[in-house]
Amino acid sequence: MSDALAVDKRMVRRSFEQAAATYDAAAVLQNEVCRRMLARLDYIKLEPATILDAGSGTGNAVAGLLARYPRARVIALDLALAMARRARARRAWWRGVFERSGPRLAAVCGDIEQLPLAPACAGMVWSNLAIQWSNEPQRTFAEMNRVLMPGGLLLFSTFGPDTLKELRAAFESVDRHTHVHRFTDMHDVGDMLVACGFADPVMDMEVVTLTYADVRELMRDLKAIGAHNMTRGRPSALAGKSLFAQVARNYEPARREGRLPATFEVIYGHAWKPAPRVGPTGRPVIDIKPR
Repeated sequence: MSDALAVDKRMVRRSFEQAAATYDAAAVLQNEVCRRMLARLDYIKLEPATILDAGSGTGNAVAGLLARYPRARVIALDLALAMARRARARRAWWRGVFERSGPRLAAVCGDIEQLPLAPACAGMVWSNLAIQWSNEPQRTFAEMNRVLMPGGLLLFSTFGPDTLKELRAAFESVDRHTHVHRFTDMHDVGDMLVACGFADPVMDMEVVTLTYADVRELMRDLKAIGAHNMTRGRPSALAGKSLFAQVARNYEPARREGRLPATFEVIYGHAWKPAPRVGPTGRPVIDIKPR
């Protein structure tokens, strides 16, 4: 990834801190993908004692995960402290009913590229539309593998390269700055999982199209969830009226039935952390490869 397309992590944290209050009302796609991910758990046999929600946002998955796994504890982790605090606030509705054996929800402020958790502490790592904020997604997957117990499950969603392709095209001729993030291809994501030691990765993708009255409405929605341009190659100043007008003109040919489309390529994946191989005596098997 070029330096211009790398995300500025300090700006990512600040943006999501500011968006914490408006996120839930604007996160239509994130909430829908969360529901679809929860439905996928119907086909997976697992009873994790601890679930890490990596990049939890305001905790939109918390209730669904705790309802599905009534004996589990959820750790909601987010880069933005304000997001983690909103996730923690979701404890209130079941406090005193389900917490007789201790708190079932903890909130942690941390980076998914460097998880502040002990090795092998989670039976499941769940991550809904957060990995795309990693500058090094393979490092993120390696960290998720590290905190998973042997036999544990990673279940995630992220965005693919066609995400916001209309907006990217509309900006291409207006200046030399970056305006839309680069997203990782599904096949590359699968290769990263294998490289990080995951087994039996399953990947699939769907295209979701949201529509807007104009470009300004799209940009307003992206800002409300904290997902505006945070690449290092972004413009150093706010776009002027003439530049924005040019972007709007460039976007117009995509209009269909009176609305502007915004494409989101949603990638889903899951993989397992394999249990250590053992020999007939019960001792671990270590593969020795020649140099």
